[in-house]
This record gives sequence, structure tokens and C-alpha cells, in this order.
Amino acid sequence: MAKISLITGGAATGKSRWAVSYFSACDNVLYICTSKKLDKDIVQRIKYSNEHNFVEWIIAEDVKNPIEMVKEHKFYIFDSLASYTSNVIKEMCPSSDMMTDEIKKSIEKRVVDSVMEIMNKINELDANLIIITIEAGFSVCPLDEEQMFFREIMGIVNQRIANQASEVYLSASGIQFKIK
Repeated sequence: MAKISLITGGAATGKSRWAVSYFSACDNVLYICTSKKLDKDIVQRIKYSNEHNFVEWIIAEDVKNPIEMVKEHKFYIFDSLASYTSNVIKEMCPSSDMMTDEIKKSIEKRVVDSVMEIMNKINELDANLIIITIEAGFSVCPLDEEQMFFREIMGIVNQRIANQASEVYLSASGIQFKIK
């Protein structure tokens, strides 16, 4: 039976470390990184874990369309929903001066629809997925307009995906708490 887990928390709270540890003994894992480059510490953790558990993972970096990656693996880590959302914001609204409520709703819809498509594909494959995201509401209220838009959009996206996930974890100070 497919399982979809979401892990959220502030920056540098151990979300990626937890996701890597969760699948550490699993073979056939695809790590989907939506930012330009995966953090060097995470790459080292994956290599170390692979060598000690005699498994092999594939790491895909700078992924623009993550649904295209979901094909034949049994285990997936999607890192990160925040980075993917940021990429969609930049594509759909290159300048914060152009942001309107209509554009915000369009961005939210596109991100949620894309992730729901991934989740549906995971269910079809009877696979497992961990989605890593950032809890944007934990930070100081931003004064920068661009950061405000990101925080608002991220809040809506996180809520919708958390509601659809099988499990939700909160990461704080390197400790993960199951909240759903």
C-alpha cells in the first residue's frame, strides 16, 4: 500500500536528514531535488548510507518538472516543495510588482495540482513518497514583498498537501514529531 509522508519545519531542522534516514536501508530510491544542487552534507549522508546498507540511490538535481521523474522507483524523496513553489513563482510572476490575487491563486493551483499528480502516480505505482517542505509561518513576518508572497503561497500549498498526505511530521531542532 502506498504511503505519502510530508515533513515540515523551519530551516536546518533535520528534515532532509530524517528523510534520508527513513529510507536508508531501501534500494530503488529516487531523490528528486528541485533546487540547483543538493546540499553536500545530504549527498555525503546518502553515499555513506548506501555503502553501509549495500543499496544504490539515484539523485536528480535541478528538477523543473518532478512528475516526469515518477516512473519506476518504489521510494521517492521530493526535496523540496518550497523550492519547487519558488521556481513556479519565478516562472509565473518574475517580478513582485506584477503579483495579484489572481496570479497567487494560479500559482497555488499549479503547485497543488502538480503535487497531487505526483501523489496519484505514487498511489498507482504502490510506492512511497516523502515530501520535504519548509514551515514558512515559523519565521518573522517578512517586510519584503516578495517574501510575503512566498510565505502566503507556501502556507496554502502546505495546508493542501498536508491534508492529502498519509502522515505529517514536524521537525524541530533535529527531532521529528508525528502530527498526523
